[in-house]
Amino acid sequence: MSSREPTLADVAELAGVSLTTVSRVLNNRGYLSEKTKKRVKDAIEALGYRPNSLARALHGMRTQTVGLIVPTVSLPFFGELAVEVENALAEAGYRILICNSLGRADREREYLSLLVGNRVDGIISGAHNEGLGEYDTIRMPLVTIDRELSPSIPNVRCANENAGAMATRALLEAGSRHPLLLTSRSGPRNLREAGYRAEVERAGLHARVVTVPFDTPAPQRFAMVRDALDAAHGDEAIDGVFATDDLAGAEVLEWARMRDLSVPGDLSVIGFDGTETMRRALPHLATIRQPIEQIARAAVAILLGQIEGTEPRSPIDQDGAGRARTVEFPGTLLRGRSLTL
Repeated sequence: MSSREPTLADVAELAGVSLTTVSRVLNNRGYLSEKTKKRVKDAIEALGYRPNSLARALHGMRTQTVGLIVPTVSLPFFGELAVEVENALAEAGYRILICNSLGRADREREYLSLLVGNRVDGIISGAHNEGLGEYDTIRMPLVTIDRELSPSIPNVRCANENAGAMATRALLEAGSRHPLLLTSRSGPRNLREAGYRAEVERAGLHARVVTVPFDTPAPQRFAMVRDALDAAHGDEAIDGVFATDDLAGAEVLEWARMRDLSVPGDLSVIGFDGTETMRRALPHLATIRQPIEQIARAAVAILLGQIEGTEPRSPIDQDGAGRARTVEFPGTLLRGRSLTL
């Protein structure tokens, strides 16, 4: 048995046809008899030939491959998002390359270079690093999920500000008068924080925000959450926490257990994401469920529109400026025993 991979020439020789004919069969172009198609397909199967995606790209053909960049699929939200994106792409005849940036800008840059260099047909980015200028140089189809990279790049997400307000209202309705926000990064781009602040201000209360960076290594993360909550609770007793993801919500519950705080008696807690994984693990945690399947399918539909040429990345508005659209889907409040009714 030969140690090399079979080539297009090997297929042509075994089928007794020209290289052009094999190429036409692979790309379903031009008229060919069923007998010829069968000979080529039988030769492909016999040899175990796999089309070279890079070579196809260099000849101006699609690779039928899309790259997905996420922080890590080990996090429930991004794991379930990757599954839904893959399912939607598969239905359209596309494959997926999943890249885990691990929250590091250097890894995200490397993956961008890899995907562009291998001529994927498009990229969906859900990583959380900010300030990567490389995205401004990419001309291929591109969509982001819950990430504002540029006014020229479409963004699909949960309606985070409204959902953040919904979570905060749930705490206030449960009786919380000293609600705290636990998030990964505070600032104007954190729309869940914006929703929290608006509701707290409307209630005449004081907004309190503590942060634990998104890319904190797991062994250190709970210690940082514990210390941050201890410091905040020492300044002024906390009676409610809105955690902007469910894993952080789980850490709040563990902190409450260690500090002998009853939930929801002493402390109401609500998370965010509502993945199936976390719902099975912590069914009693109240949360805001993101419509992950809808988000994934909308992102894929927009990307495929760009690939097919039916939807520009940055539609021209009435003022002649190119501005990509933001697509938002509402979150859903899932009540649990971590909130008083």
